[in-house]
Amino acid sequence: MPYFIIVLGTAGSGKTSLTSMLHTYLVSHQLDAAIVNLDPAVEELPYDPDIDVRDYVDARDVMRRRGLGPNGALIASIDMLLANIQEIQDLVWSMKANYILIDTPGQMELFAFRDTGSIVLKSIVGDAKAVALYLIDSTYASRSSNIFSALLLAASTHARLGYPQVNVLTKVDLLSEEAMGKLTGLLDDPDTLSVEIASEKQASLVWDEEEISSILEKLLVFDIVPVSNTLGEGFDSLYAAIQRVLAGGEDYFTEEPNPVL
Repeated sequence: MPYFIIVLGTAGSGKTSLTSMLHTYLVSHQLDAAIVNLDPAVEELPYDPDIDVRDYVDARDVMRRRGLGPNGALIASIDMLLANIQEIQDLVWSMKANYILIDTPGQMELFAFRDTGSIVLKSIVGDAKAVALYLIDSTYASRSSNIFSALLLAASTHARLGYPQVNVLTKVDLLSEEAMGKLTGLLDDPDTLSVEIASEKQASLVWDEEEISSILEKLLVFDIVPVSNTLGEGFDSLYAAIQRVLAGGEDYFTEEPNPVL
């Protein structure tokens, strides 16, 4: 039975580039891996998907034929995937791969927070073990209130989809050493982070410092792994976090053979 790695995150967080780099990492370590592209609106991919939903529905074609805008076409396309979900599931499970990476649509909100997105994932993953990687753009997390917002959205995604989750800070190569040190320091020190969040007007209008601290205690239960999608930095740590969820630290190929269905 394969393990599934579901890559999630807001538009621009680096889902596609991380999927590509993680696939390269796994293959370079002699681990069988395959990629499923679930984004019917993507124009170009840095990897060659083993299964591509654009073979079943293309959001741009839907937009043209139905006179819809980009978001409406994406919603309609994801809904249309359900008509082919059994065939897609059969193809996924016919692949002899230990790890199957699922690259989700760029507009995550239109996928993760609608029933159809959850149904598509659950239909593909079935009863197999899975981990969700929720990507947070580290350049966005330059302000404490932005960190708080990103963590809230990560928790909402977990609550919505229900998969064990690892939060991933992407694009760390774009931050200075000082900025990166401050960001990781705040994530390691919830008390200081809660003070900074409460000092910003946006958060202080809703919560006081004590309330923010209580919320952060729950939001920071997930592993947070910093990586560079372009340079490959941090992928040893990311793989270790994935393994802690999926296999308790043991490589999958030492535990079970490739699936033969």
